[in-house]
Parts: sequence; C-alpha cells; structure tokens
Amino acid sequence: MNAPESPTTPERILQRIEWQVIRRLDGMLQGDYRSLFYGYGVDFADLREYQPEDDIRYIDWNVTARMEVPYIRQYREDRELTAWFLLDLSPSVDFGTLKSLKRNVSIDFVTLIARLLTRHANRIGAVLYSSRVVQTIPPRSGRIQVLRLVNELLKQPRLARSPFTDLTPLLQSGLNAIKRRSLVFVVSDFFCAPGWETALGLMNQRHEVMAVRLYDPHELELPDIGPVMLEDSETGEQLYVDTHDKKFRQRFAEAAQRREFELAEAFKHCGVDVLSLSTSEDLAGAIVRFAALRKQHQKQFSGQQPAMGWR
Repeated sequence: MNAPESPTTPERILQRIEWQVIRRLDGMLQGDYRSLFYGYGVDFADLREYQPEDDIRYIDWNVTARMEVPYIRQYREDRELTAWFLLDLSPSVDFGTLKSLKRNVSIDFVTLIARLLTRHANRIGAVLYSSRVVQTIPPRSGRIQVLRLVNELLKQPRLARSPFTDLTPLLQSGLNAIKRRSLVFVVSDFFCAPGWETALGLMNQRHEVMAVRLYDPHELELPDIGPVMLEDSETGEQLYVDTHDKKFRQRFAEAAQRREFELAEAFKHCGVDVLSLSTSEDLAGAIVRFAALRKQHQKQFSGQQPAMGWR
C-alpha cells in the first residue's frame, strides 16, 4: 500500500483551492473574472484623439506632434494572456500569528490565480526571490504548469536569517525576463529596503501590474499579552518589550500606520492596484472584495480599456 499523500503536496493544495475557493468564486462572480484583470492586449488596432481620463502611457507622441492634437493608441484584446508572479520568499514572509503564515497565504493565492488563468488557456511564469533571485520559471499553460509552480514554492527553504530584503533585484529580473506585455503580480509583504518604487513604476509602464501585499494583523497592532521578546525576522535582532505598556502599544500602532500610509503613497505613485491579503482573512472573500473595487475602477474607464484576455 502506498504511503498517504502529504497534505502539503502540490496536488493536495490545488485540490483544496479548487474545491474550497474556486467553486465559491464561480458562484459569487458568476464566472466573470473580467472585473479582476483588464488592460491592453499587444495587438495595435487604431488611433483616436485623447479624451480626459485616458491613460497617458498610450499617447502616440509621433502622431501627436504631427497632428498637434494628442492621440492615443488603441489595442485589440489579446486572445491569450501571459501572467507572471514575482514572488518574495524572504524570511519576513514566514511570520504569522493567527490562522496562517504569510508564506502559506502567498502559496494559496498563487495556486488560485494560476489555476483561474490556466483553465482559460492562459500561460503563467514566475520569478522566485529569497535573499536573491533563485529561479525563473518560463511561462506555460495547463494544470501541470500550476503544479510545477506550487512544487517549486514548496521546495524553497525557509531562511533563518538574511540581509535586509531588497526587492529591486526581483523587479529588475522581472523586467529582463518578461519580453511581451503581460499581467504581473508582485507578491510580497514589502518589508524591504527603500528604492523598489522606481523599478515597480517602470514595470507598470510596460505591463499590467498588481501589487499583492501580504500582512498579519499583529504587524499593525500589538495585543496586550505582557512581557515578550520580539525578533526581527530578517536580521534576527531581538528586543524585550512589555506589551502591558499602553504607550508602547500606541507608539507601535502609530509607526505601523505611518508605514501603511507610505506604502499606499508608493503604490499610488507607481500607478498600480493593490490587493492586501491578511493571514486571518478568507481568500475567497478577499478576492470578491478586490473584484468589486476593480469593477468600480473599470467603470471609470468604460469604453476606454478592453479586457485583457479573459474568457
């Protein structure tokens, strides 16, 4: 008799996501995933005069100079979409205090989106980053590609220590690896050195980019649990604190709020949409919430941006 299959094998993870999440999303979204992902395909179709609220990235400057009136490029919907996952697997994503670790949330999210894409014949690829870029997985379609990607994620070791995370090499590797216009998910907790915003903004000029931000609620607010030893998951630096101290908890919350504000401003400056995934939140609920926001955003550009390859 064969040994029972581990609950953390790629096949088991995919089966769980298909039964527990995708089936629910099919019902809640009625199979309409266009509200999640939209953008331009790669086939040029026509030119038209610029209108207020058009995306200035698609202005054709040569035609604009000749006509002395702004013109933008229009594109035909691409029949097949290529999507990439740029995945941060640095030590800080192994933090979690309630239901799960951030790494597990990341794996579940990647499994979900990869399967939604591949069952519509789209291709998926990935760049994996730990303390450095460790692997690039070329894009392919099909269920086997999903299982391969999940397997590679499960194989990545969990680092006890590393230099402070720098996401710029991950984003630069993505810029170098992704040749045609694609849908790009940058999945990270964004606990990292500054400077990544420039590369993210450049990527958003070339591709349809979504930032998937992982977090745990206790990173935003400390519970009152008495004296504890806090450890920086990146550097290993330890600090003894007394969480009974109301002023300390308040300073911690204020620092977390400042970081939230700075992150939001950075994403806004880069022009990317953000999906925040908590270790305590139901994944299907988070996707539906995000779909509603994307649909609202899409209505603002109704008639200007065709869907990006969803069937």
